[in-house]
This record gives sequence, structure tokens and C-alpha cells, in this order.
Amino acid sequence: MLEPIDISPNQDKGVLKEILREGTSDECPPPGSKVRVHYTGTLTDGTKFDSSRDRNEPFEFDLGKGSVIKAWDIGVATMKKGEQAMLTCAPEYAYGKSGSPPTIPPDATLKFDVEVISWKCEDLSPKKDGGIERAQIKAGEGYTYPNDGATVEVHLIGKYENKEFDVRDVTFTVGEASEQNVISGIDIAIEKFKKGETSKLIIKPQYAFGTEGCSEFNIPPNATVEYTVTLKNFERVKESWALDTKERVEQSKIFKEKGTNYFKANKFQLAIKMYKKIIEYLESQKDPELDKEIESLNLAAHLNLSLCYLKIDDNFEAKASATAALKMDPDNVKALFRRGQALLKLGEPKLASEDFQQCLKLDPGNTAAQSQKALCVKTLKEQLEKEKKVFANMFDRFAKVDAQREEKEKKKEPNVMSSVGEWGKEDREREPSEFEKENPNILLLSGSGEFKDM
Repeated sequence: MLEPIDISPNQDKGVLKEILREGTSDECPPPGSKVRVHYTGTLTDGTKFDSSRDRNEPFEFDLGKGSVIKAWDIGVATMKKGEQAMLTCAPEYAYGKSGSPPTIPPDATLKFDVEVISWKCEDLSPKKDGGIERAQIKAGEGYTYPNDGATVEVHLIGKYENKEFDVRDVTFTVGEASEQNVISGIDIAIEKFKKGETSKLIIKPQYAFGTEGCSEFNIPPNATVEYTVTLKNFERVKESWALDTKERVEQSKIFKEKGTNYFKANKFQLAIKMYKKIIEYLESQKDPELDKEIESLNLAAHLNLSLCYLKIDDNFEAKASATAALKMDPDNVKALFRRGQALLKLGEPKLASEDFQQCLKLDPGNTAAQSQKALCVKTLKEQLEKEKKVFANMFDRFAKVDAQREEKEKKKEPNVMSSVGEWGKEDREREPSEFEKENPNILLLSGSGEFKDM
């Protein structure tokens, strides 16, 4: 057992740590990680006020996020997996002057027997699926982070199976990192970095090189990679809420140009992002001098989104974007044509045909619409033929079942009664039973086996 050491940041003996059992690893949990611990809390006189061990239920918390007392954020950050330590916490690092009634009095010094069971690194993935995990190596400075569209300068060290494959300084625009061959996991994570921060990122395939891998870096398909990333500098862009209408229109023009360039380069996801930004920036914007320009940009954004979605075979979104364009301009031939294409791919040739017909009404010489309308007719005919075959087979099966049932009925023994409610010959000619003679007012219902009073 080692002597207690002062681990408080100001060396004021606010947090003393005494190791009771050494840990089994060399690493400590990084800030932001979700740590699982067992603990027993006592006052200095030995009075126990809380224990996860008594509940047989480990306690979890996010390290360094202020979700626990200050002494815990400080102390647990110094502990290794499997380590057990006694943390002696001065009031200013625990519950202070107010305490925590009724168990912890004011100005109480507390002792916590803490054991670190395990931890998971901070999950930065959008869906919280563990696809991007951060282990902070060096904390950044200040209170701001890069935002979408910011220009960032970073240093990268990429590793796969402990071998470096990507070491460089690179500058990129947040949200468009792929333009500089930077994987999406870094592009997403960098918005959570402060200036000067260095962190290790564990990035799973869906945020790295995917199912194809990367021949340039000799990364196989479905590989999880590791990047050590340092954010050297960044310049934020103005948030949309801070822009006036004129500035939003000017920024939307830039997005439109970028979107067009990405589309021409077959970078459809980036193009989609740019066109969506136009809609976001211009939402609810009104200005008599700019209204026509705003409407034109919005219409172009919906039309181009529809085309992009068709390119990636997302036909539901293509249909929705084209419909949004038609709400703005009901006679827009491009919107009608693109919605028709989406509907045809979604298996709705009748509705698609109506859109292509409207295209031809507005533009009789539109050969593309003529061709698509003919394809709708062909598809409808094929659907009808298929339905006929399905129903024919169904009726054949029903007829076969009926024939089998009739055959079975023929093989059965004949009934005592020739038909329900009709007396057979034997019944008409037979003598009444003794019961019937004694009860002339009771009639036996033919075929039912029941008696009923008349």
C-alpha cells in the first residue's frame, strides 16, 4: 500500500489518493469516456453513507463532464483499469458548505473507496453506434469549436494494425473533408475538438474506408482504423442566424455553385449537402427586393436535389424534392419529368405516365418525356399480364380444391335424410315411435337431431 499523494490541480491537498490495489493496464480513462466503477463512501468517522457494492450495481458516469463531484473527475482520471484507491476529498472538491442532507453534513471531508472496472471511450458518431470513439491525449484551449463550413488545419497520423499509413498536415472545410481525401470520421469528429487538442480516434469502417477499403493506403475492406488528430487552428464561418437576408442569398449562391461542381464530379452526397444548405439558409426569408432571387434559388435547390437523388437511386427523396419544386412552380417541366422518373422506379407507372403526359402538354416536342411515357405504357401492360397470370393461377387452385372437395363428398355414405328439411321415403313410410305416439305435439327437425316445441 502506497502513501497518499496530493493529486489536486493546485496541490492544495483537496484530493488525496491512496492506491489500495494496482491496476492491470497502463492507460487511464480519457476525458469524455463512460467509466464503470464500484465505490463505498464514508465520512471521516467511518460512517458509511453510500455504496454501489451494497447494491451490487456498478456506477457509470461521463468522466470530466461535471456529472459527479469534482474530486471524482480528478481522481478517477488518474486510475487504471482494475485499480482500487482511496480518495480523500476536501469539502470544496465534494459537496462544499451545503453538504447533501440528510446523509452528508455541511463542510464534510469524504472518503471514497473506488475501483475502476472498465470504461468506453467517448462516442462521437452521429447515431451513437460506437463508430467514432475519441480518447483525448491533450486537452485543447478556449471554449469554441469548428462549425460546419469552418476551415481547419490539422495534423494526422493514421494507423492500421499499428502501422502508420497516413501522416500529413492538411487544411480542409468541415463537411467537405473528402475533397482532401480525409475520411468522414475525422470530418465529423473535428467539430468536437478545441484548438490545440490532440486525440486518438478509433474509426470503424462505415466512417473510414467502408466496404471497398483503400488501395492507396493498403487498407483492406471493412477495416477499423486509428487516427491521432491534432487541431492546429481553425476559422469558424458565420452561423446562418447571424446573417441578414442579403448575406444569406449571397451565401446560397456560393452553395449552388459548389453543388454544381460536386454534381459534375459525380460527388452526389456533397452536392446534396450544398443544395440542402440553400433551403436551410433561405427558409422564411422575405425581402421585396430579393424575393424573386430567393424563389429562384429555392426552386433550383429542389430541382437539383431531385436530380441528385435520382443519381443515387433514392427515389422516395427524388419524388419528394420534385413535388416541393412543383408546389413552387406547378408547370415546371423538369420537376414533372423527374417526379415521373422517380414514380416509375417506385413501381407507379400510372402516376408516372400522368406526369410525363403533363410534360408533353407543356412541351409537345419533349422526346425524353415521349420515351418515358412509352415505357410507362409498356410497364403497365407487363403489370396487367402479370396480374392476370397471378389471378388465373389463383382461380385454377380454387377450382382444383373445389373439385377435390366434390370428389370427397361423392365418396361419403348417403345421409339418412335426402336433404335438409325434406323427409326421405323411409321417414314418410315408417311407423311413429312410441315416444312420438305419446308426444304428438313435438316435431323432430330433419337433419338437426334436435327437438322443438310447436
